[in-house]
Amino acid sequence: MWWPGTSNRGIDVETSTVIARPRTDVAAFAGHPDNVPAWYAAITSVEWRTAPVVAVGSRIAFVASFLGRRLAYTYEIVELIPGERLVMRTAEGPFPMETTYGWEALPDGATRMTLRNRGTPTGFSRWLAPFMASAVRRANRRDLARLKRVLEAD
Repeated sequence: MWWPGTSNRGIDVETSTVIARPRTDVAAFAGHPDNVPAWYAAITSVEWRTAPVVAVGSRIAFVASFLGRRLAYTYEIVELIPGERLVMRTAEGPFPMETTYGWEALPDGATRMTLRNRGTPTGFSRWLAPFMASAVRRANRRDLARLKRVLEAD
């Protein structure tokens, strides 16, 4: 059975918003892991596992609360095009995930930020993929709305 946001391999959810700030500002703030708790409601802590530099190969540990569960995972930055795209990936835990941030400059000086989460649940979590896709979509919408409020308040 097919569910929106899912595939035979897992979930793939993409959400975007327009923020009335230049792309460089949005990318600099949203793309720096130390700022994540300011706009991701579920993230409770961030700890660098490598030197605190946003670069390919950097590793960052996050602690989050999602669907009533405490999740601890470490992302590695696997792709970085400054001001345009940041891709982080984790292979640990029951739900390996890839998160992509994309930033597009709009003609009016605003920025379209896109947040994409892809993952392939394993074991029992695999059966929860349709439910998780909806939950991730809702969380992403809330987080991007929060990021928009934070950045447009400056």
